[in-house]
Amino acid sequence: MSDAARSSRPIARVGVVAKSGLREAAGTLVELSAWLDSRGLTGVFENETAALADLGNRVATCSRDEMPGSADMVLVLGGDGTLLGMGDRIAQAGTDIPLLGVNFGGLGFLTEITLPELFPALDAAIDGSAKLDQRRMLHAVVRRGESVVADRVALNDVALTRGENSPIIDLSVSVGSQFVAAFKADGLIVASPTGSTAYNLAAGGPIVHPVVDALVITPIAPHTLTNRPIIIPATSDVRIQPVFDCDADRVNVAFDGQNGMELACDDVVSVAAAKRPLQLFRATSRSYFTVLREKLKWAER
Repeated sequence: MSDAARSSRPIARVGVVAKSGLREAAGTLVELSAWLDSRGLTGVFENETAALADLGNRVATCSRDEMPGSADMVLVLGGDGTLLGMGDRIAQAGTDIPLLGVNFGGLGFLTEITLPELFPALDAAIDGSAKLDQRRMLHAVVRRGESVVADRVALNDVALTRGENSPIIDLSVSVGSQFVAAFKADGLIVASPTGSTAYNLAAGGPIVHPVVDALVITPIAPHTLTNRPIIIPATSDVRIQPVFDCDADRVNVAFDGQNGMELACDDVVSVAAAKRPLQLFRATSRSYFTVLREKLKWAER
């Protein structure tokens, strides 16, 4: 993926989505609505977001699912979970509108822009001077025999995990036409470079710079010391088939940690690079490595 580009898309409608129940954002939302009005822009507020600030009939509103088709860009107030949910909706809708993530507390690795930077960052996004990261996304398909039972897009990762009371599981993994290994583990993660600093990192996987065109396969708590994460080309298709006792055990798959489902016996999960990247406005005041140091305390003693 390319490092960054400048946005040439004219922006007239700015979608606004806040984390559910984020009442401390009410004052910012009121200020934001006035700021957009003063510039002749239309603010399209997600229904619950508008309710947080009692904006009611004073602004245009829509649901989260409708947002990808209702705005030219989306401003997210909250944390990474809120941004992931919106990014996945944008990808699932087949659009490519850019996202601007503003952190409201918490780690916020993807929502790296701070609250004091909100309006300067939004101004840069609207006037076209802001830089856009093109973030590789994942396309996951769950097949049950000849049927497709799930077809999802994820920015960070696709993770298979054992049920709460289930023992370790066997996971047969192939890349393209080549068999890789049968992992004995608590689960397996297929992560994008963006997702390498999420669940993958917690499971002992490597940090991969977002511009690297690759996927990461990381076993979760493998029961063999020689099982290690592996980085593969983004052009590869990953095929995972869990082997477990269909009557007694449970295996789940989750997409970006949400919208998960329980797998049936003999289900096969395929993961590949999605056709469209997610466009993410980035902070001009700090580099990726600065974010690593600030958010993850990377390389600090």
